[in-house]
Parts: sequence; structure tokens; C-alpha cells
Amino acid sequence: MTQTIRWGFLAPGGIAQVIANDFKLNGLHIEAVGSRSLEKAQNFASKWSIPKAYGSYAELVADADVDIVYISSVHNLHLEHALLAINAGKSVLIEKPFTLNAKQAKQIIDAATAKGVFAMEAMWTRFLPNHVRLFEILNAGTIGDIRVLIADHDQYLPESIAPRLHRPELGGGSIIDVGVYPISLASRIFGSPERILASASLDDQGLDQSTAMIFDYEGGAKALLHSSIEVAGPVRASIIGTRGRIEMHKSFYENSVFEVFDNHDRVIERFEAKIVGRGMHYQALEAEEQIRAGNTVSSIMSLTETLDIMKTMDGVRAQIGVRYPGE
Repeated sequence: MTQTIRWGFLAPGGIAQVIANDFKLNGLHIEAVGSRSLEKAQNFASKWSIPKAYGSYAELVADADVDIVYISSVHNLHLEHALLAINAGKSVLIEKPFTLNAKQAKQIIDAATAKGVFAMEAMWTRFLPNHVRLFEILNAGTIGDIRVLIADHDQYLPESIAPRLHRPELGGGSIIDVGVYPISLASRIFGSPERILASASLDDQGLDQSTAMIFDYEGGAKALLHSSIEVAGPVRASIIGTRGRIEMHKSFYENSVFEVFDNHDRVIERFEAKIVGRGMHYQALEAEEQIRAGNTVSSIMSLTETLDIMKTMDGVRAQIGVRYPGE
């Protein structure tokens, strides 16, 4: 398959605007957009020169000219909208967090497997040039055996700025929205933790405003992670090995600069990549490549690992006492 992959955008909210801009800057094709409001869909289509606009999600996924649906609705609707697209025979790229919990993630994975369509979590970080180089260095053993990851994703996101993060029914709180970034990085480096220790500050609705986590891994490696929506933090990551360390500048989950140090604190590499846009198109290019190859999963962000990450976040929430309505 060499033809253009045609995208459908489901739920044209704020993050979809950023993605659409990266698509336009980098030559990817959006065929259609669907919203619960036809006017909103038409405005989005006009802004980004998209041929078709639909006033319902059902019409979008029924479009025979759409190959893959990018789903950017609120967290609690990911399951419903992913199943809608998959059952229509569409591949899906689903915004992080993949779902509210592992049970929902398994439903999507089972549906995609049964339909034989491509599905992937939109953890765009993994496909950025700096993270590609980062894992080349880690896999080469440049800093030796990795023993510690220290990372935070702390943003000041009060209700006046991000109201959805303060509503339990929408999957609010810090852990699955911003905490997923350091947790995903830890997963990629170490795999699933053997033991989780977590402590959080909860609001009067039972949502975590800040969460501290320690993950223990086989062989004694550890991840020290923090997420918050009540304070602005450094949003950096340090990866420490037996032969050196890597310091990722703010914001580590974006296309940030990083430096590699040896055990004598000497810089042995500094990596900085210039990209066009924010870099959210790289994940879409990965999806397109896998679809053209006839694959239904990505080895870089596999469905198996996505499920494991959701299980880890379930484990954190169980310790800190955060439950979403209906769980």
C-alpha cells in the first residue's frame, strides 16, 4: 500500500487543533472531521482545508474514504468512540490516556484484534527525534545498566484553566492525564513494576492533585515519579546508569534538549533536534507506516504495553484511593 492514508478527526477540540497544524505543516492528509456540532465540524474543516465535515461521529466513521480515525474526545469517552470506529472497520489512534482503566483498554484491544485493524495509543513522545536518539543511546549501553529514573510532570492546571481535570466523571486528576508521561517513560525503560508505592494529595471530590510514586523493578532498579495539576514543576527527567546519566531538559516529554554525562560529570553528547511544528505528526507517520505494511500494532507503542501502563495507573489509583464514577 503506497497510497495516501486518509485521516478522520473525531472531536475537534484543542489538542486536535495542534495535531491538525502539525499535519498541515508536514503534508499529512485529513479527509474528514466529525463533531456533535455540525457548525463546529465545519469551522474546523474550513480552518484546516478538510474536504468533509460531519455533525455526528457515526457519519464520520461510516465514511468509506476514511482509513484511520484520530480520537481526541475527553478521557471517559475514549472507549465508546474507539469501539464506534473499530466496529466500522476503521483503524484508530487514541489520545492518551488510552482509556480510564485497564478493563476499558482491554475492550478496545480485543475489538481491534477481532476486526484486524490497527490501533495505537497517541503517546506522541515516543516518536519524537530526541526520544528516538535517547533510546539509541540507552540501547547501546552508553550509560551502562540503568538503575534509576527520576521524572516529574507537574503543571499548574487549576479549574479555571483546565476544568475537565477537576471533574471525576471526565477522568480528572493528575495521574492519568499528566502522570501518564513519566509512567510511560518508566515503562519503556524498565517494563512493568514489581511493586508500587504511591501517596497523593486529594481534593474534596477525591481526585489527585499531586501524586508521588516509587516503582520497584526486578534487579533493584527504581523509578521516582511525580505528577501534579496544582503546582508547576521542572518537568525534567534524569536517567541514571552505572556508567553515566542522561539529563532531559524541560519539557522532557516534548522535543527537548538532553545531555549525556559520564561518571566524571563530563558531557559526552548533547542532542538537540529542530522540528517543524510541535512534533505530533511523528506518531501519525508511525501509524501510516504500519497500516501500509499491513500491521495492526506498533512495536514502539504496542497495545500490550499500553495495557500494562493502564494496569500500572490502576495500581497507583488503588493505593491513593482515586476511583472514577462507574468503576
